[in-house]
Amino acid sequence: MMLFNNHDAEAVLHAVGDAQAIIEFTPNGTILNANPNFLAAVGYALTEIKGRHHSIFVDPVTKASADYADFWQALAKGKKGIAQTVKRLAKGGREIWIHGSYNPVFDRQGRVTKVVKVASLVTEEHRRMLELEGQIAALNRSQAVISFDMDGTILEANDNFLKTVGYTLGEIKGRHHRMFVTPEEAASPDYRAFWEGLRAGRYSQSEFKRVGKGGRVVYIQATYNPILDGEGKPFKVVKFATDITATVLARHDKEETLDAVQKYLGDIVQAVEQSNNQALTAASASQQTSVNVAAVASGSEQLDASIQEIARSMSRSKEATEKAFSEATVVDEATQRLLTTTQSMGGIVKLIGDIAGQINMLALNATIESARAGDAGRGFAVVAAEVKSLARQASDATQKITGEINGLQGVADDVAEKLAAIRGAIDAVRNYVMGTSSAVEEQSAVARLMNTNMRGASGAVAQIHHSVDEIANSTQTANKYVGSVREALRRIA
Repeated sequence: MMLFNNHDAEAVLHAVGDAQAIIEFTPNGTILNANPNFLAAVGYALTEIKGRHHSIFVDPVTKASADYADFWQALAKGKKGIAQTVKRLAKGGREIWIHGSYNPVFDRQGRVTKVVKVASLVTEEHRRMLELEGQIAALNRSQAVISFDMDGTILEANDNFLKTVGYTLGEIKGRHHRMFVTPEEAASPDYRAFWEGLRAGRYSQSEFKRVGKGGRVVYIQATYNPILDGEGKPFKVVKFATDITATVLARHDKEETLDAVQKYLGDIVQAVEQSNNQALTAASASQQTSVNVAAVASGSEQLDASIQEIARSMSRSKEATEKAFSEATVVDEATQRLLTTTQSMGGIVKLIGDIAGQINMLALNATIESARAGDAGRGFAVVAAEVKSLARQASDATQKITGEINGLQGVADDVAEKLAAIRGAIDAVRNYVMGTSSAVEEQSAVARLMNTNMRGASGAVAQIHHSVDEIANSTQTANKYVGSVREALRRIA
C-alpha cells in the first residue's frame, strides 16, 4: 500500500481535481462540495446545488426506483469501487453522460463520513459509442456478419450470416473459412493471396461466390475488414455481407436473355440490312421502271398519234375505194350497155347485110331484065349496075362494120371481163380497207387505253418509287435504332 504524507496527499488531490470532475456527498446523498470541473459539466454554480440531494441529477423514474435507493444504501454501508458510465441531467434538464466512481470516505472508527465521486465527462464519447453501437446493431440487423482470426478460423457469426449459408453457429465456429469455397478455389494461389492481403491489413470488397450447407451456391456482396489493435496490427477480420443470390441469378438470367436478345437483334439487323439493300435495289429498279414506263407512255402517245393518222388515211382510202367501187360499177354498167349496143349493132349490120344482099339480088334481076329489054332497058341496066355496085360496096362496108363491131364486141367483152375483175379487186380492197379501218379504230382505242394506263402506271410507279425510298429510309432508321437498342442493352448488361 502506497502511503502519502499530508503534503503529498494534497498535491495528489489537487492534480486529480485539475483533471477530473469531483463532487462530495453525505452518506445519504446530500451535496457537500463540487470542484469547478464538475460544476462546468453540470452547468450549475456551487450555491445552486450545495445542500441539495444527488437526485437533482437523475430523471424522476430513476429517482423513484428501488435500485437508486439501494445504490445509496450500499454507499452508506461503505461499499467501495462503484464505477459506472451513467446518464445525468445537467442544468435545464440537459442530458450528459459521465463516467466515474463513487468512493466512501471513512473516519478512524471505520464509519462512512462522506462519499466522493471522481468522474469524467464522456458525453461525446458516449454518444459516439452509442452511435457506433447503433451502427453495429443496424449492420447486424441488415447484414450478414462473421468474424475470423487472422488465419481464417471462424470466431462468431450473426443470425443473418447463418441464415444465408444454412448452418448453425455450432456447425461452423472453430472451422476455417475455406469451408465456404470450392476445393479448387481453396487450393488456388488467389485464395492464399486473399488471406495474405487480409493479414497485411488490406481490406477486400467484391462480389463473391460461396458454398452453403449441402453444397448450395450462394452469392454475396461483401467486405472483409481487418480490425487493428492499439498498435495498428490486425488481430481479427470482420466480414459484412449481403445475400445477393436472387439478384445474381436474375442477372445471369438477364444476361442470358440479353445474349439471346443481342442475337435476335443481330438477326434483325441482318434482315433489316438485307431489306434495306433490297429496298435500294427496288428503288433503283422502280426508278428505271418509271423511266421505262414514261418512255412507253411517250411511245404509246406517238403510237396513238400514228394509228390515228393511219385511221384517217384508211378512212380516206375507204372513201376513195367506195368511190372507185361506185365508179367501177357505173363503168361496168356502161360497158354492159355498150356490149348490149354492139350486140344490137350486130343485128343492125346483119340486117343491113341482108338488105344489101337483097339489093344485090334485085340488081342482078334488074340486069337480067334490062338485058331482056334491050336498048330500052339499057338505062335501067346502068342504074342496076350502079345499084349493084352500091350493094357490093354496102356489103363490103357491112362486112367491115361487122368486123369492127365484132372487134368492138371482143373489146367490150374483154373490158367487161377486166371490169368484173377490177370490181372484184376493188371489192376485195374495199373489204380489206373496211376491215383494216375497223382494226385501226380498235387499235386506236387500245392505244388510247394503253396511253391512259401507261400514264396511270407511270404515276403508280412513281408512287412505288417514293414508297420504296420511304422503306429504304425506314429500314435505315430501324437499323440505327436497333443499333441504339443493342448499345443500351450492352450498357444494361
